[in-house]
Amino acid sequence: GRIAVGRIERGTIRQNEEIAVCNYHSPDAAPRKAKAVSLYEFSGLAKVPVTEATAGNIIAMSGIGDVTIGDTICAVGAVEPLPFVKISAPTMEMTFSVNNSPFAGREGKFVTSRQIRDRLYRETLKDVSLRVTDVEGSTDSFNVAGRGEMSLSILIETMRREGYEFQVSPPRVLMQRDEKGNLMEPMEELVADVPQEYVGSVIEKLGTRKAELKEMTPVGARMRLIFLVPSRGLFGYRNEFLTDTHGEGIMASVFDSYAPYKGELTRRNTGSLVASETGESITYGLFNAQERGVLFIGPNVGVYEGMVVGISPKQEDIVVNVCKKKQLTNTRAAGSDDALRLVPPRKMSLEQCLEFLADDELLEVTPKNLRIRKTILNHERRMKAQHGKKN
Repeated sequence: GRIAVGRIERGTIRQNEEIAVCNYHSPDAAPRKAKAVSLYEFSGLAKVPVTEATAGNIIAMSGIGDVTIGDTICAVGAVEPLPFVKISAPTMEMTFSVNNSPFAGREGKFVTSRQIRDRLYRETLKDVSLRVTDVEGSTDSFNVAGRGEMSLSILIETMRREGYEFQVSPPRVLMQRDEKGNLMEPMEELVADVPQEYVGSVIEKLGTRKAELKEMTPVGARMRLIFLVPSRGLFGYRNEFLTDTHGEGIMASVFDSYAPYKGELTRRNTGSLVASETGESITYGLFNAQERGVLFIGPNVGVYEGMVVGISPKQEDIVVNVCKKKQLTNTRAAGSDDALRLVPPRKMSLEQCLEFLADDELLEVTPKNLRIRKTILNHERRMKAQHGKKN
């Protein structure tokens, strides 16, 4: 069953004692009666059973079947519910859905919509800031809202380690409207600590992302910059920041407030290298493709049509055939059979993959692999959809 964890504010609790549970969701409801079946105190990472605990101790307790975060456990003779600390609302949302790629079901243990749905709703029991809703008109997609990219990426990483296989959409911010009907977007306070010679490039890049410089303080040979930046302006910025500061910059952000909508932002100034056919990557095909951009994969890796295999320096996507084999002929020429040298592929973490995603791409998450793919896998249908959007 469920285990309640909390700190004792006042008094003493004993094993098998009658207790009263006050629900913070319905403060006017009568307190429920329960029994403290077992008590545990924490010693390092372990739980130690105890028969009695006093004020100031952090304890774990079993015996309340439907306890939730924010409930107050009181003595039967002194029922005084404590006020619950208000948790800020989610600012970012992603769509979790059943994996429907050609490689679906090969690597995951839990792949069905029911298993993914149960796991997401189970997560809301212990994460107060998480909200899960079913997508209208779809039985295999769920909108998951949380506080920032970090909290959602932790959930994704936890689920893939547990054996879940699914796909996620690019993160998007949750807009609001004020009393006058104006569109409001979440803003974050960004603190960047950078060497002085890189200050100009950081201010320039954040300026294009609608950031406002609030404070600039020298700290020795470094400079501390404080910005107010839209949450969507930080999508994909961390990699640029590390590149611009040669890996010496430190940045951290926290939600500040909602402010009037700042206008359109360019999400990404690079395109994708997209595989044109399903098969296994071949050194010969990769050698020809690496001239077009930076690759994510090496040889002997399974790919499918519509899978993103690299970054294109141009803004539009480029279709490449990484499964292409060299034609075997009887003609020989000096130097034609020299060893093909491949540039080492770029390995991206989960956070980097989420930052890289374009609006028409999805991230396929399995216990063994992270694959970026186009929402529409077929090249012809994808081109028709893009043409329709332009019109």
